[in-house]
Amino acid sequence: MSELSGTTFLITGANTGIGRATAVELAERGGRVVLACRSEEKTRPVIDDIVRTTGDTDVEFLPLDLADLESVRAAAAAFDEPLHVLVNNAGVAGQRGQTKQGFELAFGINHLGHFLFTNLLLDRLLETKGRVINVSSDSHYSPKAIDWDGLQRPTKSVTGLPEYGVSKLCNVLHAQELARRVDGVTTASLHPGVIASDVWRRVPFPVRSIMKLFMKSTTDGARTSVHCATTPDLANGAFYTNEREKAPSKVATPDLAAELWRRSEAWVAA
Repeated sequence: MSELSGTTFLITGANTGIGRATAVELAERGGRVVLACRSEEKTRPVIDDIVRTTGDTDVEFLPLDLADLESVRAAAAAFDEPLHVLVNNAGVAGQRGQTKQGFELAFGINHLGHFLFTNLLLDRLLETKGRVINVSSDSHYSPKAIDWDGLQRPTKSVTGLPEYGVSKLCNVLHAQELARRVDGVTTASLHPGVIASDVWRRVPFPVRSIMKLFMKSTTDGARTSVHCATTPDLANGAFYTNEREKAPSKVATPDLAAELWRRSEAWVAA
């Protein structure tokens, strides 16, 4: 229980799926865990369960809606303590729509909200020489480019999955560029495996049920997140799967990462 004592982990989307399994594992090892989620009503029973099963009472809720940049700013302002590890875990897949500020839904939640949240918490992370872990996906290999104009329109595809792939590419690019730009904070992105989590909840039935037959459990999915959050040998800016480094998409170039960063900065400042 004392292995991670004194280490604070802030995990987005930690009330379900991979995020919840990650929070449980870190709490079992003695870490202080903060669950950043939209719904306090849905998160409080999870916190109670973590406390009951792990014996770790140092578990808290932080309200955060990544689809609303004002909520992201409020959450970052409310987090007033040193931070050792930020796990950008929350995500949506197979959903269509726009965020409150008008960005394509998967991009806005999976990347842009996390981009702003990370930037606002950098001072906290620099205090501890901490790390940022982006939960991406092997889906990031699918896009051949980023349609910048499409990021500011409602989801175009019927399934929302092409847009999901773009958002996961952005997670990889974000980690790479953060590693290049910020000294004193270590970053990585990762593929957790194809996991039967709530991220697929808006994929239409029966497609969703068939998909989940071939997926791993959320406990299995949390292993690489926990590894990246805790290993002393994390490679800065690298992409991980199965707890090991893996070459990311060839599309994930420094030039594309710098362009994404430039545009993201402008969008969150608007």
